Amino acid sequence: MVYASVLRQWLGSYKTPDSAITDIVTATNQYKGLEPLLETYTFNDGSSLQLVNLTGTIPVRYKGNTYNIPIKIWLMDTHPRNAPICYVKPTSDMSIKVSIYVDQNGKIYLPYLHDWKPNDSDLLGVIQVMIMTFGEHPPVFARPKQPEVAYPNNPYASQGATNQFPPYPTGPGFSSYGGYPPYPPINTNVNSGAGSGFGGGYPPYQAPYPPAPGYPVPGAGLPSHIPGQGVNANAGTIKDEHIRESLLSAIEDKLMRRMKEQYQQNRAELDTLKKTQYELKQGKAKLDSILEQLAKEKSDLDKNILVLKDKEQELEKAIERLSNQEAIDVDDAVTTTAPLYKQLLNAFAEEAALEDAIYYMGEALRCGVIDLDVFLKQVRTLSRKQFMLRALMQKCRQKAGLMPV
Repeated sequence: MVYASVLRQWLGSYKTPDSAITDIVTATNQYKGLEPLLETYTFNDGSSLQLVNLTGTIPVRYKGNTYNIPIKIWLMDTHPRNAPICYVKPTSDMSIKVSIYVDQNGKIYLPYLHDWKPNDSDLLGVIQVMIMTFGEHPPVFARPKQPEVAYPNNPYASQGATNQFPPYPTGPGFSSYGGYPPYPPINTNVNSGAGSGFGGGYPPYQAPYPPAPGYPVPGAGLPSHIPGQGVNANAGTIKDEHIRESLLSAIEDKLMRRMKEQYQQNRAELDTLKKTQYELKQGKAKLDSILEQLAKEKSDLDKNILVLKDKEQELEKAIERLSNQEAIDVDDAVTTTAPLYKQLLNAFAEEAALEDAIYYMGEALRCGVIDLDVFLKQVRTLSRKQFMLRALMQKCRQKAGLMPV
């Protein structure tokens, strides 16, 4: 078991080592057959890089039996921003079964890896998708072996049988890499699950399968032919079951193509609907903001209307009160209460009249109605009188206490 301190040292050159450590620990705690290692990965362009990988086996359920499939998962130094690179690593007595999910080099291709999302995808999800996919499409098959002569002391040989082999060893200490089921015809009935990148829906993921000490192989040993090739190595003839499997394979391929087309179409429609949903949510947020602002303005307007109605009622009452009163004489309205105030009022009115007279004298001179000599003579007289009135008003204010002495 690699400790977190060792992992942190190995992941020192990674962009986000904390996320990578969490991802590795979660996956290895769930699947005990995987172990992290630090090895050199060589890319297609010849460059190499020290990367951490998970090496070991994962339990795959196939036709009622559990098998341990050997895999290797390489974590890029940008993990989890970029998807890991996954391989099937068959042992010496296995062969890779090429399919749409595994190429001749053992590299694994899954929609989950193709549609990798840094915030949603993780190693545990990759392993679970592998388990479900390999349960429908086993990535390896047992290599055929030459018939052996049955020895008298061979406890596994039966009478008249010359093609029996002892089963692979089982029990603690054995990895159970052997004993793989013969690879069946290509089965394209792939069910995909939410978040896995497939088109349909995977069945809900059950608890991880317990690792089996050995593959339960039907009969006494491995068959000497490879199913799916259609030829019986013993008889050299094509049987009806092979024709039936070939027809089923062709039908399943056609169904897979149609399912893929339907998946792509549904995916495009889903993307369009998601974009429309995002735009509608933005529009709803804007409308909510506008409605909130309108509600606030309506509340302020209602308050202003109430104030205006109150003022209107006050104005109507004042108009009614004034209409019921007698007409006011302007002269009576400005009647003073003392002779001193009356003298001040008369002086102020006469001074204002002189101010207007001087203004219009200037307008008459500008228009050429009077001569300059007449203008100067009259203005001098009016100004002297205006000065005397202003002096009288100042003296009256002092007597009345209206201004500081």
